[in-house]
Amino acid sequence: MVEIGTTGVPEISADWYQDIVDVAADSPQPVQWFAAHFTEGAILLLGALLLVAALARLRGGPRDRAFALVSPVPVVLAYACSEWLKTVVDEDRPCRAATRAIIAGTCPPHGDWSFPSNHSTIAGALAVATLLLSRRIGLVALPLAALAAFSRTFVGVHYPHDVAAGALLGAVVVLVLLPVLARPAAEVLRRRSDADRPVPDTLAGPTRR
Repeated sequence: MVEIGTTGVPEISADWYQDIVDVAADSPQPVQWFAAHFTEGAILLLGALLLVAALARLRGGPRDRAFALVSPVPVVLAYACSEWLKTVVDEDRPCRAATRAIIAGTCPPHGDWSFPSNHSTIAGALAVATLLLSRRIGLVALPLAALAAFSRTFVGVHYPHDVAAGALLGAVVVLVLLPVLARPAAEVLRRRSDADRPVPDTLAGPTRR
């Protein structure tokens, strides 16, 4: 049984955390090892999916190319927002607040706060950015991002509300900022395309037969 101090933590989130880490502690060692390494691998895969979706959109018009080129920017901004929120909220990690806990992962050091989950923020942002570029690839990215977020609670380093808030933060930042950032980028690309277009020679006059 995991006993944790839940000051400032939603009771339902603390209860879910206990249930999940108890299941993780009873799981086979290979499962725990896989879960401890899954998040980083999933984020790398999500980045690869975003790259594939962006490369496909680069073959389109100025608007498509703009979305592809600026898509990493809101992902980085979402991560920056999550880092800032960590310093504001200062929520202690559940694995440090626990008086008796066996977790599948390694508890981060003091000062690496829990709310929101950076990994979940990045996963949510990458998945939504991919979905905006390609619905087909995005439908693969979304469940992968959800699993990446869940793994942070499974290994014991985040409460469920940490990962839910992180994934929501990443999704909202991308949904709001990607179209806003793509609009001026598309205009620049459109102007460059018009400037590079050959101008018809109108000075030669009509062709004589």
